[in-house]
Amino acid sequence: MRRLPPLGAIEAFVQVARLGSIKAAAEELALSAPALSRRVQSLERFIDKPLFARRHQAMVLNDDGEQLLAQIAPALDSLSDAVESLTSGTEVLRLRLGVLPLYASQRLFPHVGELRQTHPQLHLDIDTAGHGVSRLGDGLDAVIALAREVDPTLYARRLDTNTVYVIGARSLLDGPNPITNPRQLAGLTALLHRDMPDTIAAWSQAAGVDAVKPMAVDYFDAGGLMLEAAAQGLGVAFMHASHLEHANDPRLVRLFPQIEVESPYSHWFVCRPRALQTRPVRLFHDWVVRVLGEG
Repeated sequence: MRRLPPLGAIEAFVQVARLGSIKAAAEELALSAPALSRRVQSLERFIDKPLFARRHQAMVLNDDGEQLLAQIAPALDSLSDAVESLTSGTEVLRLRLGVLPLYASQRLFPHVGELRQTHPQLHLDIDTAGHGVSRLGDGLDAVIALAREVDPTLYARRLDTNTVYVIGARSLLDGPNPITNPRQLAGLTALLHRDMPDTIAAWSQAAGVDAVKPMAVDYFDAGGLMLEAAAQGLGVAFMHASHLEHANDPRLVRLFPQIEVESPYSHWFVCRPRALQTRPVRLFHDWVVRVLGEG
């Protein structure tokens, strides 16, 4: 049987690759930084190749490191789950899920209790850091992504379709100069999500007006903060109808309700094709499509 490197060296490599620094990985594994560095170096000696580009305090994977991580991280995660299952006395299936915070709070978590009842052995590790699709296989098993379309090499299942609303503070309608004409948006700040930059163009086209040119555009990476900014009167948010409906915030109103605009963006369940064959991914996929999918 071919000799393998020490498991501790593999574990150290994966943690440094995922966290990006020796210090953070050492804290996670309860080791000193020098001890963790020695484990990583022992793995590099074993395979006779460097795995990282070392940049001051940061550790960035090189091409060989990326290839090795993609191949061994899922195996290490499976080993960890197997040990957890044996030590806990019950079967534990763990899914590492990437999801945007607003979707998680508005759509996913109101139903997680049902998921636990249906599959009590399935546990979720939630990651809201964003750019989840690019990290599939590297710390994430599956992602609920907000996108126009998904890389065709990945498995993707659309969970919803939506319409674009212009959402603002109620005072924009109740004040002395109510916002009733799309051209009035030129005097306001537009609030856009970084993952949905085309919403303003799609809305303008459907409204039959020239491209809306707001006074300024402020970008956010969290939908909840966008809604709060709109409620505080800091601008008008170009967001999905579901965001306003599930927020149920009396401070917010939909502007121009007569204008119906189909959104170019949808939420998708995304994973690597081979990941769909694993039990945690398959169980969650089937459940989320049944509960939150379009049908």
